[in-house]
Amino acid sequence: MTATKDSMPGDAPLVSVILATYNEKDSIGETVKAVLTHVRPPVEVIIVDDNSPDGTAGAVKVLNDPRVRVVTRKRARGLASAIALGIAKSTGDIVCWIDADMSAECRYLPAMIEGTRDHDLVIASRFVKGGGDERHPVRVYASHLINGFANLVLGHGIKDYDSCVCAVRRAVFDEVTPIAYGFGDFFIEFAYNCRRRGFRVVEVPYVLGAREGGESKSFPSLGGFLWLGFKYCVRIIAVRLRPD
Repeated sequence: MTATKDSMPGDAPLVSVILATYNEKDSIGETVKAVLTHVRPPVEVIIVDDNSPDGTAGAVKVLNDPRVRVVTRKRARGLASAIALGIAKSTGDIVCWIDADMSAECRYLPAMIEGTRDHDLVIASRFVKGGGDERHPVRVYASHLINGFANLVLGHGIKDYDSCVCAVRRAVFDEVTPIAYGFGDFFIEFAYNCRRRGFRVVEVPYVLGAREGGESKSFPSLGGFLWLGFKYCVRIIAVRLRPD
């Protein structure tokens, strides 16, 4: 059943922004500050940290801002499960998530949030007009391949299936919940299920900048990168074959 999709009320809704972290001490402070700068009140920031040995959680706590909460996981690991936990801990009418090292990209959050007035899921997209990807050419090419394969298998016209940067109306989670395993492939499944259930999905352009510091979770090594791409393709096929 498709949920009722009314327009957002006139009053500003509470926005929850989820940041999943592991060893992001050098970037998390700037990203939190960028979120609070670009997202108008009311807003809450939820950091789900996988017990980072570099002291990421401590770097957040020194900000001493009541709008910011840290949830530390002692044993669990992984982006998808961190986002799922962040959703469960959030209280906002609109829930966003963005990578913890994307302080510059936080400037796109207002457009994403505004998009939820008329849509249920707003995806920040590198592959619509006005979007772009400034990372290493190998990673850009790989993203094009993955998204081309996802569009071929899944359809629905979504150009950036593995964006992992979005704004979602909370009502969506009554019918579609992100599956708590995997890396960016969890978002492919989430976006596909939203379209399949009849929710209104739109992509807004954003430019993904090159990572300047910290450690990449998606490109730890060439072998790891290729293995991750293989897992993405397997999941895309599995999602398509799964019965409604």
